[in-house]
Amino acid sequence: MVQVLPPGRLSYGMQLPVQAQSMIFAEGWEAAAGPEDLAEVARVADRSGFAYVACCDHVAVPRRLAAAMGTVWYDPVATLAYLAGITEQVRLLSHVAVVGLRHPLVSAKQYATLDRLSGGRLILGVGAGHVREEFEALGVDFARRGAVLDEAIDVLKVVWGEEEFPGVEGERFAFGGLAQAPRPAQTPRPPVWVGGSSPAAVRRAAVRGDGWLPQGGGRDELPRKIGELLRVREAAGVAEPIEIGAIAEPVYVGEPGWDVGRRTLVGAPERIAASLREYGAMGVRQIQVRFRSRGRSELVEQMAAFGAEVGPLLND
Repeated sequence: MVQVLPPGRLSYGMQLPVQAQSMIFAEGWEAAAGPEDLAEVARVADRSGFAYVACCDHVAVPRRLAAAMGTVWYDPVATLAYLAGITEQVRLLSHVAVVGLRHPLVSAKQYATLDRLSGGRLILGVGAGHVREEFEALGVDFARRGAVLDEAIDVLKVVWGEEEFPGVEGERFAFGGLAQAPRPAQTPRPPVWVGGSSPAAVRRAAVRGDGWLPQGGGRDELPRKIGELLRVREAAGVAEPIEIGAIAEPVYVGEPGWDVGRRTLVGAPERIAASLREYGAMGVRQIQVRFRSRGRSELVEQMAAFGAEVGPLLND
């Protein structure tokens, strides 16, 4: 297993704005935003102690889901590679890549190259996917997507391993005598974080993951899920620790003066940090924060304030 977060500490990262514009979470200003806004947010995250910036993955959105999901979904490899060139420290997370949509040799090549170009900053977050039409258009069995993902993760680990010409003999993927270069910069390989909170996703993270990215469900449900994850991991004989994540409530540092929603954590840095420290007490290693904002300037101000005033208090 591969661990990349500072041990014994609660880290924080964020899903990038602009690159994914679901009606569920995108702010209104993002519709008119573009690459320059995305770049500035990544630079501020790099300067403000964020462990990672994250990018989603959808190849295409069907008409039946467009009203809720939107149709703007930047490609994660292209987007994170672009941001790698203008940042220095922040890690680059796919949250999450639907790797089952592509042959794992293709994913291995793309993400190994990204890791090499970024100086070893990739975190490969993976998930099973949920849009049937994407799978059907690309000729992948939607009903078997979980099994496809399991095998794809195993193949990625083999291809990124020490053997120069690895052999794979799986149910869906079989090849041998094929080398890929450049190799990832990270050794023994980049970390793989598994996304999802379904029973199947929790089992997948427990058995195959270096980290877990829960999705859906509230703070109250997390301790039970973490307990389940750790029990399955122990039963599978996996002794290494796993980097457990959580998606926190929206945040606004200070008094907003506008309606940020009743679930948003607002107020003084000490108050926000005290609430977020509760995640650490559950066994969470990293929290993904989302900031309420009415424009890029307000967003980066919030990020800078969080990094300077809240982040240092998370491990008090």
